[in-house]
Amino acid sequence: MSAVENRQLGRLERSALTGVLVREVVNFSSYWRSTTFSSTVEPTIYLLAFGFGFGSIVSRIGGYPYVEFVATGTVATAVLFSSVFPAMFGTFVKYKFQRTYDAILAAPVDTEELVSAEAIWIATRAGVYGCVPMLVAIAFGLDPSWGMLVVPFIGWLAGLGWACFGIMIAGFASSFENFNYIVSAVITPLFLVAGTFFPLSRLPEWAQTLAQLNPLHQCVELVRHAVFGAWEWSDIARAGVLVLFAIVLWRIAIHAMERKLID
Repeated sequence: MSAVENRQLGRLERSALTGVLVREVVNFSSYWRSTTFSSTVEPTIYLLAFGFGFGSIVSRIGGYPYVEFVATGTVATAVLFSSVFPAMFGTFVKYKFQRTYDAILAAPVDTEELVSAEAIWIATRAGVYGCVPMLVAIAFGLDPSWGMLVVPFIGWLAGLGWACFGIMIAGFASSFENFNYIVSAVITPLFLVAGTFFPLSRLPEWAQTLAQLNPLHQCVELVRHAVFGAWEWSDIARAGVLVLFAIVLWRIAIHAMERKLID
């Protein structure tokens, strides 16, 4: 029996994951400049606009200088932008127009491994890009701390969930126009009610309760606590929310892509 015939489908194999990841890294080397620019400049503009714009009116919020409060929150925004959008649009283009996934699946790789490798790669980029606003804030006075070393890992975990979310949306979408509904009705509200630019304690109680279900809010709080060294026991639950978010969306993303790729 050949190696391909002997291979068990539905089981993640390192060789298959590595093959997809290597392809992504090699391909990324040809367009990393534009992707890095778009993934880091927009969150940095938010940081500068809100941090120094409103910062001239509001000096401190939540016990922190406003520019530092926004900087730590913008890390989560950078993770969101650099994971969910590349996952949605990149995945859709690869299977709909370029037929890249058809070629990959012709090798001993199944849909589960393909989706997993794509999500891991996007999350890794998001974890790195998410640190840019923090580095900008350091240049403007944010004190470095040992907790900052944890931020890339928090960004990776959050980025993994959002990457799977984007892949899931691409798997269910029939055209680019479908993304407009997701951006307007899902991503934008979650972005605004994440505690990035203002503390959620100012919101109505029902909004605060719903915000606890927002993975982006959990990422904001974890990053903020890591940077300022204000760890709480509740952070374990916050990390658990991100893990659960990633696992659930990972399985749904696999199901969505199987509908598109497996006849």
